[in-house]
Amino acid sequence: MTRLKMKEIKVLNAYFLPETFVIDEVKNQPDNTIKIWIEAFETDKYSALFHLGFLKKEKWFSPSIEYLHHIAEMLIKKLSQQSEIELNRDAVQVDLSEGELYQLKEELPFLIGMEYVDDNWLRGLWEALLDVFKSEIKDYDGTVARYFVEHNASINVVGRVFFHLVENKEEKYPFAFMATYSTKPVKSKRAVHTPLKNALAEFDGDEKKLLSLISTVIKAAEKSAFISELLESGELFSPLKLTVKEAYTVLKEIVIYEEAGIMCRVPDWWRKRNNSIRLSVTVGEKEPSKIGLDAIMDFLPSLNIGDDVITEHDLKAFLDMAEGLVQYKGKWVEIDKKKLEAVLLAFDKVKDLTKDEVLSLGDAMRLELNMNKLLNISTDEIDVSVSNGQWLRSMKESLIHPAGIEKVGTASSFHATLRAYQETGYHWLNQMSQLGFGACLADDMGLGKTVQMIAFLEYRRVNSSGQALLILPASLIGNWQKEIEKFAPEMPYQILHKSDSKSSETLQIRDGNFLYITTYGMAVRLEVLQNRQWDYLILDEAQAIKNPGTKQTKAIKGISAKMRIAMTGTPIENRLSDLWSLFDFLNQGLLGTTKEFTEFTKGLEDNTSGYAKLRKMIQPFLLRRLKTDKSIIVDLPDKLEMNAYTTLSKKQIALYKQLIEQISEKLKVAEGIERKGLVLSSIMKFKQICNHPDQYMGREDYKSEHSGKFEQLREICQIIHEKRERVLIFTQFREMTEPLSDFLSGIFSKEGFVLHGGTPVKKRNEMVEQFNGEHYIPYMVLSLKAGGVGLNLTAANHVIHFDRWWNPAVENQATDRAFRIGQTKNVMVHKFVTKGTIEEKIDAIIEEKQKLSGDILSAGGEQWITEYNNEELMKMFALGGVE
Repeated sequence: MTRLKMKEIKVLNAYFLPETFVIDEVKNQPDNTIKIWIEAFETDKYSALFHLGFLKKEKWFSPSIEYLHHIAEMLIKKLSQQSEIELNRDAVQVDLSEGELYQLKEELPFLIGMEYVDDNWLRGLWEALLDVFKSEIKDYDGTVARYFVEHNASINVVGRVFFHLVENKEEKYPFAFMATYSTKPVKSKRAVHTPLKNALAEFDGDEKKLLSLISTVIKAAEKSAFISELLESGELFSPLKLTVKEAYTVLKEIVIYEEAGIMCRVPDWWRKRNNSIRLSVTVGEKEPSKIGLDAIMDFLPSLNIGDDVITEHDLKAFLDMAEGLVQYKGKWVEIDKKKLEAVLLAFDKVKDLTKDEVLSLGDAMRLELNMNKLLNISTDEIDVSVSNGQWLRSMKESLIHPAGIEKVGTASSFHATLRAYQETGYHWLNQMSQLGFGACLADDMGLGKTVQMIAFLEYRRVNSSGQALLILPASLIGNWQKEIEKFAPEMPYQILHKSDSKSSETLQIRDGNFLYITTYGMAVRLEVLQNRQWDYLILDEAQAIKNPGTKQTKAIKGISAKMRIAMTGTPIENRLSDLWSLFDFLNQGLLGTTKEFTEFTKGLEDNTSGYAKLRKMIQPFLLRRLKTDKSIIVDLPDKLEMNAYTTLSKKQIALYKQLIEQISEKLKVAEGIERKGLVLSSIMKFKQICNHPDQYMGREDYKSEHSGKFEQLREICQIIHEKRERVLIFTQFREMTEPLSDFLSGIFSKEGFVLHGGTPVKKRNEMVEQFNGEHYIPYMVLSLKAGGVGLNLTAANHVIHFDRWWNPAVENQATDRAFRIGQTKNVMVHKFVTKGTIEEKIDAIIEEKQKLSGDILSAGGEQWITEYNNEELMKMFALGGVE
């Protein structure tokens, strides 16, 4: 059996484990019902999901459960339609067709982990659910029909009778009809179909068995006069030639036959409605005269049967015919006057629009999402399709598949070599800028969104005039400063940030800069940002505006900009309103008003095809690459190491300065061992202040806003939580393990593990086993000495060094708890460095020495610092770049 790969199973936890049962969606359900299902999923998620498929769709289903329920329900239905299932039982094989796989991917809702749902994922899940049935039916004493009835009384296993309708070449009788039944010859391994008339001979003298065989036909005859007549006359037992009218009766009554338990084989064109008359609107054949979503598009309506265009005259001629089937250019077409009149009315309305109205590019793209709303026509009774003309099709294709976009060299002042996929992202951003579109750069964490953005901004700075505004979480200011200074050192920028609203009144934008950087909090307070039009407005960690009703989101959306860019590793979350808010910022109006979008999302409950329309609409404006993509993996190292630069809070700055003054006085008189002890203890105190003021002062509050590291930890772990990944957090201080765990439990909405020197060996082994298990344990906080060696924690693909040992060998040993044999993902290593402090200065020294020799620094940690003279030490301790 095809089983899911371990990395995919871990992502499935987002669907199958209790976290799936979103509280706000199940609050009206009796607690005992939820408890029963939670326990069932924890015991055996595949078995639980299979049995969930016997239920009707419940109100408490979250979108993810509803999607998975649909797959289970689909399998059960296919099993119940296997006429040979009683003969095959646990040997039954039911496959997903290519068309069904495609449809399941089209209907996929916007979910955490949706990127893992591909053909292999779906087939693996399907096989796992099928195995549940095989296992249960193997040990079941009754019939398969009885098994299904016990689980859901409304499920009928199909009988052995089949109805076949095929096209015939005779002019008078253009169709042929035959009833067959399935049987399994003694020496055959497979069931075969034989004409129903053979049953008269096989069951001659055994009327009970014959009646049992045709019981489904008798049931259908109760609702169908046509089948009733064939059964009474005995014609049903022989092949029949049918007129067009009789064939149309059979096709219209398929629902009746199948509800009775008869499988029907009919021409594909009827099932797929390929030959139905539809209205098609072609948009964007020619390139518009201006750019952006306001660009005016050409559009042309047409009437089609399959790939053939028909005239309005032909359609009106169909209205004069009797209802039924007619042939048109060798194809059978259904004449349904009500539908034809609706198509003609819609066609006339679209024609009127081409004369009197203009259609913008934004309108054109919304057509695909909601044709009836925009054109004020009902599409319930008619088939309406929107096709892209040559220019629009070419433009969208280039954005969806940006590898073919025209190449633009980076500025000579940009000091980095982009990886292949980063280069593609850079070209894509330039193309979006030229087209006047808002863009969402949504690459996975660790793939280098920042460096791609800096490459784009530096090119725009050098080659065109203008100014850019970057809004981000305060914890990321240090990271951006470092990246700009490293990759675009000539780019002039200004930080617009103070710690409180009073000081914001004095903040002024200094002319002469290209990039201005501020935080989400300051963007609300700084009125000066609203008083100018920016050329580029960039949001980093753009999920900060996912709630459209907040003051912060409204203020940011009110900032005027020619081009808007969002950067986020988690562009799509479980609430579609979050997606609307993001695109309302990027390309306002694309997804309609919030009321219109809410109406659309409500419709998804009954028509999941809307997910595919929505996905196709936003696709050109969103560039997302994943670390799991094969094309990306080859371009990445297995271990991605990066410094996460944090800033000091006001409280940390005050304590840090106070400690410097104290040390300065003591160093003047300290000598020998006493001096060495003073230096080492001072370094330890500086580390504690950088971690959190409460660690230094021996308090227990540990409020996150008092520590830059805690805020940085929040930013990283929120993304890890949203992706249902796992993280190891190392600290050299045992007393920090519990405060960190308490903080993380709030982010992940559940507790992880804490491991330090006081953790018993038996307990450690249990922790390791559970952390690597299928049940989702989001984090483990470890003291560096206790957890740095001997543990195998490959379930984690993130490692955070909260404070630094300042010995690369020791840190690498800790990192290798995750980065070792058995790891199936790229491991991301985040090393926290507090800007302007001893941490940043020592990190720079270590990096420089590692370039010279990886063996210079001994295992003695900070011992080498004690050899500095007083002047060198005070330079090391001095607080740089912090006001």
